Order: sequence, then C-alpha cells, then structure tokens
Amino acid sequence: MALTCGIIGLSNIGKTTIFNCVSNTKAEISNFAFSTNKSNVGMVNVIDPRLAVIDKLVSAKRVVTATIDFVDIPGLTKGASQGEGVGNKFLADIQQTNALIHVLRCFDDENLPHIEGSVDPLRDKEIVDFELQLRDLDLVERKLQRMEKLARTGDKSAKYAIEVLSRLKAHLEDMRNVRDFEVSEDDKKSLISDMYLLTDKPMLYVCNVDDDSAVSGNNYVSALKEGIEDENPQIIVIAGALEAEIAELDDADDRKEFLSDAGLEEPGVDKLVRAAYDLLNLQSFFTVGDKENRAWTIKKGMKAPEAAGVIHSDLERGFIRAEVMHYDDFVSLGSEAACRDKGKLFIEGKNYQVQDGDILNIRFNV
Repeated sequence: MALTCGIIGLSNIGKTTIFNCVSNTKAEISNFAFSTNKSNVGMVNVIDPRLAVIDKLVSAKRVVTATIDFVDIPGLTKGASQGEGVGNKFLADIQQTNALIHVLRCFDDENLPHIEGSVDPLRDKEIVDFELQLRDLDLVERKLQRMEKLARTGDKSAKYAIEVLSRLKAHLEDMRNVRDFEVSEDDKKSLISDMYLLTDKPMLYVCNVDDDSAVSGNNYVSALKEGIEDENPQIIVIAGALEAEIAELDDADDRKEFLSDAGLEEPGVDKLVRAAYDLLNLQSFFTVGDKENRAWTIKKGMKAPEAAGVIHSDLERGFIRAEVMHYDDFVSLGSEAACRDKGKLFIEGKNYQVQDGDILNIRFNV
C-alpha cells in the first residue's frame, strides 16, 4: 500500500532503539543529540497471530506476513521549525509520512542525559507539538496569501477558502492540532488535505519505560495519561531496552522464556506494529494454499475487486467473483471443504466490502 509511519520525538528518548526492534534496517544508536543527519527507512512485518493459526490448519511451504514501512526521523528540539538542531529538513520528512508514532521518554538513566535536563514526557510532547504546529502555521499562512490574491480578482471560491483557512490559522495559533479542527469532510478534502499538515496526521504515543515498568508502566506514564486525557489518545507502553534484548534472540523458546520472565505475553513492539497498522486505516485479508499462506494489506472499506488488485492487477481487471470464508468460521470448522458443506463459504460480487480477516479465493478471467 506504500503507506508509512513516522517515528518522531526529541533526541535521546529511544526512538531508534524501538525502530531497530521492529525493522529489517538497523540504524546506529548514539547518546549524543543531533548525531544523525538522515532518516532511516525500514520494512516492518505485521505479526498477525491469525496467520499462524491458519497455517496450522493448512500447512504451506511458506508464510508471508503483511508489511508496512517505518521511518525513524532524527530527534527534534526546540526551534526545529526555525532550523535549530536538524531543523526543517526532518519536518519535511515527517510531512511525507501517513501517520505518526511519538515516542516519549519515561525512564531515568544518568548515562543518557535528557536534552531538556530532566525527564518529563508531558513537557516533551508539548515541545514537539509546538514545533509541528509552527510548521503547519507557516504552510497555512502561505496558502492564505495565495487565496487572498485570488480573492482580489473576484474569485468567490477563494473568499470561502479564506474563511476556512483563517479559522484554521487561529486554531493553530491557539496551540491546537489540525486533527482536532472542526471542519466538514468536503472542506477538509478541498482546502486542507493538499497541505499535508503535520498535526493533521493520526498519532500514536509510545511511552518508552525501564525494564521494571514494562508491564504496568510508571509514574511518568500516569502523568502523561492524565495530562492528555482530553485528547482521547492511543498510548502503548514499551520497554525499549528490554525489547532490544528480546529482538537479539534467534530461538523462539528463548524469546518465550525471556518474555515470561519479564511478565509479558508477547513483545511490546508486536503490539506497536499492529497499532500502527490500524492507525494507517489498514486491515488484512488472507489467501490460503499448499504453496503459500499470506496476509495481504488493504485499506478499510475496500471492495473485493480492489482487494483482488492488490494481489495482481489482472485479478482486478478480470474479476468475476470472490469466494469468501470468514476467519472465525474457517478456524472453527477447520477447512474450506467444511465451510462449503456448512454454508459458510460465500460467493460475493463486485460490491462486497472485504472484512478484516476474510479468506479470499478470487475467480477471474482475462
């Protein structure tokens, strides 16, 4: 789907450690602020337990997970929107992403100095929000200037655009994010979306905690949750250093034992990736067979021909019908034959909206 999640935050808060845990690209980690001058891009496997269950019922030669791209963007600092630290370059990198994962430091470590001198995740969030808001404000003001020029020529649509953009400008000047701006869907599409505003992107917060706080969090996490509860935020707690140790273990039994000792049922980064997948408004459907069991990525709301096109363009072009089994039916009955016998294999046409976890067999002719 070519959609990306950007990992953002201040310097020295553990972004790159978490990125390395989930990505096939390993980035260099440093204790020094501004030690990196480029963003790191990596493909991330979306670990879906349902795929393993399917493979137990129908064993295939290979199992292929869904994937998404993560971008580890070097740490921001006060004044980034004005060119301080890594400056505008990385704000531009953030602009190219589809959703954001904001990592916040919620651990103490004397050997890893905090760029602001103390650990305070709520303050750190406000610093980053402010820099993103300033960047957005600049983009909105530029578009306002263009609309004002058009309005002077008598363009009525430009006059209406000025009204909406002026409200948005005031909203940003009030240190609020675009994602919270009340606007009609039509106005958003026609007047706002083309600016790719940073604070308009869906946001997930990750609290990077010490090992002992991996299960229940700590006081830093509690303070953050209390401070931003009005935003109805999505927050995940991850012990980055602990996850890095788990990621280095090749043996599945060793990982399982390590997780058990830490009080975890699965790596926190697996939860993070699934949350990011959902944040991007994505879901999976499956294809099943002796050669390959595979999860395919589609946007929520896609219809069967579009989903078929994700597999191959010929399948969309020559789409006839989709044979559909719902995941729960397939697992409870145990096979395609049983689903067919019990009336749980459905024949769907071009208007069928694919559901998360559907198992599809596409019939086509080209």
